[in-house]
Amino acid sequence: MPLACGSLTVSAAALARSAPPPPAEVRSEVPGAQLLGSGRLTYYLFHVYDARLWAGPGFDAARFELSPLALELDYARGFDNTDIAERSIEEMRRSGTIPQEKAARWVEAMKQAFPNIAEGDRTTGVQIPGVATRYFVNGKFTGEIRDAEFTRLFFGIWLSARTSEPRLREALLAGAPKGS
Repeated sequence: MPLACGSLTVSAAALARSAPPPPAEVRSEVPGAQLLGSGRLTYYLFHVYDARLWAGPGFDAARFELSPLALELDYARGFDNTDIAERSIEEMRRSGTIPQEKAARWVEAMKQAFPNIAEGDRTTGVQIPGVATRYFVNGKFTGEIRDAEFTRLFFGIWLSARTSEPRLREALLAGAPKGS
């Protein structure tokens, strides 16, 4: 749902000092995960969500699709799961062509994997490289989409060089090793 970003880039050292511990689902799904960065998504002047990117050792931003990682979103507003799924497909299309039939299957899969989101909900998407995306809402597992192409394009919403929110991408990758 990236639309406009009001994020602040923080140094990797400052981020490491102030980083909260990873949530339980991140600890269990991405062993050794460290907070790489965080940022805030705004749409016009409305706060949509705060995002945090967690990744294990060896993370390479240029090849994010090869690393286990977790993207955590703390929502400041509620959203219908159909709206989130359809907006996700629009954003995924920035990184690659998605035939309409596949897009329709993916929208249905996303609607099954996550419920409607209420203000204050926390979602976590976990990338299992080349295999699947796992979803958690408020720490509870809600579903999985086993499709490598989906997984790469879904996390590309935030991490691809073609993202619609380059400042949010920069903030999420603030603590990534240099050269990434």
